[in-house]
Amino acid sequence: MFGSSIDDKSLQLERPNILFCISDDQSWLHTGAMGDPVVKTPAFDRISHEGILFTNGFCDAPSCAPSRAAILTGQHIWRLEEAGNIHSRLPEKFPRYTDLLENAGYVIGSYRKAWSPGMFKTDTGWVFDGQSQLNPAGKRFESFKEFFQAKPENKPFCFWLGSYDPHRPYQLNSGLESGMDPSKVIIPDHLPDDPVVRNDILDYYYEVQRWDSVVWEALSILHQAGELENTLVVITSDNGMPFPRSKATLYDYGTHMPLAISWPRGIVNPGRKYEGFVHLSDLAATFLEAAGLEVLGEMTSKSLMDVFKQPEKAPRNNAYTAMERHDGCRKGGKGYPCRAIRTKDFLYIRNYEPDRWPAGDPDAINCARTIPFGEVDPGPTKALLMDKKGDYQEFYELAFGKRPAEELYDLRADPGQINNVAALTEYSEILNELSTQLQKYTTKTSDPRALGEDAPWDYYPYYGACRNKDWAVDKKPD
Repeated sequence: MFGSSIDDKSLQLERPNILFCISDDQSWLHTGAMGDPVVKTPAFDRISHEGILFTNGFCDAPSCAPSRAAILTGQHIWRLEEAGNIHSRLPEKFPRYTDLLENAGYVIGSYRKAWSPGMFKTDTGWVFDGQSQLNPAGKRFESFKEFFQAKPENKPFCFWLGSYDPHRPYQLNSGLESGMDPSKVIIPDHLPDDPVVRNDILDYYYEVQRWDSVVWEALSILHQAGELENTLVVITSDNGMPFPRSKATLYDYGTHMPLAISWPRGIVNPGRKYEGFVHLSDLAATFLEAAGLEVLGEMTSKSLMDVFKQPEKAPRNNAYTAMERHDGCRKGGKGYPCRAIRTKDFLYIRNYEPDRWPAGDPDAINCARTIPFGEVDPGPTKALLMDKKGDYQEFYELAFGKRPAEELYDLRADPGQINNVAALTEYSEILNELSTQLQKYTTKTSDPRALGEDAPWDYYPYYGACRNKDWAVDKKPD
């Protein structure tokens, strides 16, 4: 084992190091610790065993840049202005935990995908994240090893270990050729059991495993240096798997994240599962409190230190998720604005513009990247549903069809979130209850949509690659 546990009296003897490990497009079920029979994730499983496995961790938004902005700022995306969109800007006015830690003496660094994609401010002006060695998550390094060897020995560190895995595109048949068995793949309820889907999921698993090996290497470096005992390690992802009805949606395969946290000097009774609901934005407050710093009042983030110390006294009964504009896949740059509340038994979604195509416009001419249904990344599973629409009509509609203003799923009977029961009389009471709860929370946290104010996300500039010369974001009405 990498670490060991100590009793509560020894907590916080010194400020912990922080190793934040985040993959790119991975849903919660796809780790060994969560019971997947195919994918092998020894690093994630080890951190789960030596710390806490969070079975209900949720990203704040199922889109990479907004999700990562929420993590950095400790705020829901509806509070972050244009940072609530992908391919937009991250305003300086929102404090980031990385800057706060650096000001308090931490050494900050990042590797591969950090906050991205979008624009951020440097001393020379606004730059796209890939054009600078700087990043809101920390200065970029070629590896964790390079960072660890370069940092001063007498200072704590906070390192963002990122990845582009398992983001598409994949090497076709990479999973199969690595020895994985397609017959053991568990197919999500919203996808057909087809050999193409099974093989596509194997290719996704191959990249999940490649990512896990990067985390294992970093943990090994810390273990060998004797630093793991007082390092707070987090392993998670930014949003769900890049498959239809997953990434860029508020269903579980878009928002429900793998999440494991270890900290031998800071977690009481390690090796347990925690079933309370956690936002990834809660990590900002957690890191600050662990470092002995004040959690800023403007943060909606709720520290997990109580879960670390007294799990029986830390009930968390729901999570709130949101979506605005993803990849510019509708005429005029329009997004698909929606909010959701997820509880143990139900998922309630409010779609603010149900007349829009949720997966992006079917006409490629209305998409910045000239991709039909462009909110769904191109891949074999998407192509299968489009090419064999007649054979897989139900799955096609689940993936690409329009949705009503309200959706409600009873997870006790329908864990795959297939059957919308919002219109059924027997669910009217719970529908009203969850709708009211969502409205109260988003109002309390100043969501412009809940407040009935102008919601500007459709009109913020789009800084992503645009293949369609005729595509442009509409100007905001006067």
